[in-house]
Amino acid sequence: MAARDCKTLPEVRANIDRIDRDLIGLLAERAAFVRRAGELKATREAIVDRARIEEIIAEVRRRSEDLGMEADVAEAVFRAMIDRFIAFEHQVFDRAHG
Repeated sequence: MAARDCKTLPEVRANIDRIDRDLIGLLAERAAFVRRAGELKATREAIVDRARIEEIIAEVRRRSEDLGMEADVAEAVFRAMIDRFIAFEHQVFDRAHG
């Protein structure tokens, strides 16, 4: 359903809830890959790759603009997500490499 097709606030909220459920599943999948990366990386310093982060953000901005979304919102969400996953990967690395 497109947002413009919603006629009531409960319809809007139901769709936001549906999207949130989908996002949680995708975040859990992403977390599994981040966990594996933390196990595979040879050094703790290898966890943060600033060049890769900026490539990701550039692509997020391009894609969000293509979809008619505010690029600043997409960038802020992705930067927050990346920062938290970096912290998670540090935890995984520390446990895996004791």
